[in-house]
Amino acid sequence: MLFDKLLGLFSLDMGIDLGTANTLVCVRGEGIVLSEPSVVAVKRGTNQVLLNGNAVGLVAKEMWGKTPANIVAIRPLKDGVIADFDITEAMLGYFIRKVHNRKWGVKPRVVISIPSGITAVEKRAVTNSAERAGARKVYLIEEPMAAGIGVGLPVQEPTANMIVDIGGGTTEVAVISLAGIVTSESIRVAGDEMDDAVKHYIKRTYNLLIGDQTAERIKMQIGSAHPLEEELSMEVKGVDSIAGLPRRAVINSEEIRDALREPVELIINAVKVTLEKTPPELAGDLVDNGMILCGGGGLLRGLDKVLMEETGIPCTLAADPLTVVAKGTAEILEQIDLLAKILASSEDQI
Repeated sequence: MLFDKLLGLFSLDMGIDLGTANTLVCVRGEGIVLSEPSVVAVKRGTNQVLLNGNAVGLVAKEMWGKTPANIVAIRPLKDGVIADFDITEAMLGYFIRKVHNRKWGVKPRVVISIPSGITAVEKRAVTNSAERAGARKVYLIEEPMAAGIGVGLPVQEPTANMIVDIGGGTTEVAVISLAGIVTSESIRVAGDEMDDAVKHYIKRTYNLLIGDQTAERIKMQIGSAHPLEEELSMEVKGVDSIAGLPRRAVINSEEIRDALREPVELIINAVKVTLEKTPPELAGDLVDNGMILCGGGGLLRGLDKVLMEETGIPCTLAADPLTVVAKGTAEILEQIDLLAKILASSEDQI
């Protein structure tokens, strides 16, 4: 233990929010130092990363949907878990090397956030990927706990703190107390499913085929879960599914709100299920403490209002919802005692 602490003096300990859509890296004492898409460009049919292993993150995202036949830009994570072990390892290795200055050649200790609903096998895959990518020691922490720490909630106190973290691949809902997750619900419905819902609506209504990036842009620019004071509209370009030719159409926020209805309802249901499973004493705390909404999906206009209307529990959007999980993973390295409590409270320790 003493040797590990001494090594920590000569390494850059880091926290990683390994997301389906984006990966963020925090360094202890420095904050967020890297935020890039979880995308890797490889030669089709192989695990060979292009550009001498540098076609990762922002570089690879620019190739998304625009590659020739011999190149493919892929996301190695799906629904919050590793779908391609080798490419995830290459991506993690690239991010760790980009951040870590390898002073005295000491490998970093790494805290990685994971969805609360993944299996022990999936946890082991994350650990193995990080170790082979260059980590000296890997700690896994559940995303809701990391988010709670990242927003500054009193997670060690005997009071209820509720987190709703909507990422790219999963939505994590959890009630936290005494440095442990009392009850939680993890569903594989989040930002990606919202994008798919937009794509299907545009195809069904306008016979227009659009790509993933266009669907995400529509969601971000005019998407909403609650009626807006002033409805929005935008022009969309794609391919006519019948004629096969490029075409444009004008859509409005009311249409996109209707398109997003199903994934939003599934998220609301996950919150309700979690509340129903919460012990009465802690449920009483939530009447006053409310819930914190975070993650990229939490930025959907009016989602906090809908959650409050449907549950009767106050809902607050985190000040910087995209970064709270990453900040929590770095903060935990400053609080080793808290990390020990969290690991001790976990049913599946790795």
